[in-house]
Amino acid sequence: MSAIIVSPLSRIAEMAVRHKAREMVTLIAREQAFHRPAVIAPERHLTLQMNDITFKGTDKLIAPDDVHVQMLIDFAHKWVQSAPLLIHCWMGVSRSPAAAIIAALALYPEQDEGALAARLRDVSPYATPNARIVEIGDRLLGRGGALVAAIKKIGRGADADGSVPFVLPLKA
Repeated sequence: MSAIIVSPLSRIAEMAVRHKAREMVTLIAREQAFHRPAVIAPERHLTLQMNDITFKGTDKLIAPDDVHVQMLIDFAHKWVQSAPLLIHCWMGVSRSPAAAIIAALALYPEQDEGALAARLRDVSPYATPNARIVEIGDRLLGRGGALVAAIKKIGRGADADGSVPFVLPLKA
């Protein structure tokens, strides 16, 4: 079974090559420039422009919303799992871990949210999934608040410098 590679922007090329990823999700602010690794085909790359915020209400920042998370879920369902999926944001700590757990639940909805959150914490002591993305994913996937509760239970991750990628197994 394949896995999800979560990475900061600074290490996406290295992670794509090392893990032989062929598909990628980018969660990044509109003004942040980056280069898609050559091993990722443009049609197998989803870019979701959003800031790492948990509220709406400003004209300058883009809050994660239902459209973003639904696009992520739809992309995950089309993922060819013969190679890992690379998901990244600026630091690999908030938006991309949230996207990774939502993708894992979208693909394997029978898994327990608490076990998934514990697995996330096991592979990354730094992950602090974006609460807004988690809440939207919980609702769109019909989890009834269980995913939100599971992520709250693992708490905030340790301070990070944004240089530590990790591998999240899709299920236990």
